[in-house]
Amino acid sequence: MTLPELLVLFLAFFEIGLFTFGGGYAMIPMIEEAVLRHGWLANTSFSLVDFIAVSESTPGPFAVNIATFIGMTEAGIPGAILATVGVVLPSFIVILLIARFFRAFSGHPIVKAVLSGIRPVVVGILFTVMLSLTVKALFHSPLWPLAWSDFDWKALVIFAVIFGLSRLNKKIGPIILILFSAGLGILLYGLV
Repeated sequence: MTLPELLVLFLAFFEIGLFTFGGGYAMIPMIEEAVLRHGWLANTSFSLVDFIAVSESTPGPFAVNIATFIGMTEAGIPGAILATVGVVLPSFIVILLIARFFRAFSGHPIVKAVLSGIRPVVVGILFTVMLSLTVKALFHSPLWPLAWSDFDWKALVIFAVIFGLSRLNKKIGPIILILFSAGLGILLYGLV
């Protein structure tokens, strides 16, 4: 990858980190748009949903993991470093500024109003991401139009079992659930 292409990778993830509120999952629509706009992941057999699954299954913050994976896939180690720094740097700068001034302004009516306005938007974005990922996992297709011939009942079975386990026993941690779902995947889909 050339230096201008590395700069595009850095700037794309810097923009994602700068304009996303609500954490890693809220970044998914922007990451998806960047992947499509720049043609990333076109030379791999993995989809963005696969990258999301791997990012969620590995230790560390989701946004850092997915930026690192996409950067590594597109440009090797330099791409992984630049994408990771790009997605983290805005938050680092913003948190430094907030930490410096938050106590002085946290009670200000405008600050309270801004935070009150951001909260429902974050919930809406997270709901949209959840809906989009659910449809992609169950239908392996974009959100609309849905074709029932593409419905993946095995994915629904895995979801139902893991959801049921997580609701029945709150002591089962996410690591156990991820490992169990991986085992179910091997059982239902077989070793490829």
